[in-house]
Amino acid sequence: MLQSHDHKRPESDRSGEEGLADRREECYSREIQEIQSEIAGLRSELRRFIEHANRQHVDAALTGLRREYADLFIEQNLSEADQRLQERMIRDCPMRERCYAAFYEFLKASAEHIRDGEVSEEVVRSYRDRLATMRKGGKLETCATCFTETNRLFEKQLELMRSLGVYRESREASSSVMDLPDEVLVRDILEPLANRHRFRIVQSLATETQTFSTLSTLTDLRGGNLLFHLKKLQDAGMVLQRHERGDYIITEKGYKALTGIGAIYAALRP
Repeated sequence: MLQSHDHKRPESDRSGEEGLADRREECYSREIQEIQSEIAGLRSELRRFIEHANRQHVDAALTGLRREYADLFIEQNLSEADQRLQERMIRDCPMRERCYAAFYEFLKASAEHIRDGEVSEEVVRSYRDRLATMRKGGKLETCATCFTETNRLFEKQLELMRSLGVYRESREASSSVMDLPDEVLVRDILEPLANRHRFRIVQSLATETQTFSTLSTLTDLRGGNLLFHLKKLQDAGMVLQRHERGDYIITEKGYKALTGIGAIYAALRP
């Protein structure tokens, strides 16, 4: 009688094939990790390239804006300074006219730096020292009111220069989160961008200037609603308009705020 035989492979053959499969799987896994690493590197390079290109766009646009509309910026700034000084300086002070002339000339001289490509901290410090010296010469009790207003107008000029990329002071990072100026941060950075319409506006301006009609299409906002959000961004120094009916452009402050939020999102993303 013929006996049936169960033809089974030796255990050594099967273990050898399993070991080969494991090595292949390990090799594939290593290759996949290397590919993923290369992709991550390419994405990082692409992100840096896009940020650099955007920064070049912002710098070029702001340079053109300064050159083309420096006179207009200065004129508007001094017009506001004249109005504020006339309204807020002590009216019945015997030194009013003399002080007004001195304050206005001070603000006029500092406003001229809007034309410059760059204003150093030394220059700004010299203006602060000059104002402090003028303050020491004020002998009346009411002098504080007028000097406070002049200083406020000067700081507003500096804020405009920061927005235009003219003045970039070097600041050391706060040593503690407790040192952060909460009121300023909320008012000037967090609140202006804590709205999807305003955030979308700043995003779109990071790559190119936009017209009012284009921003209206991007945000689905019309007329007064869009103007309201643009005004918020302009007041925060994140957006500028070329002229009364011109295109809108992101400022250096707006660009830095946007890229800062991008870095925070990348760090915290699950």
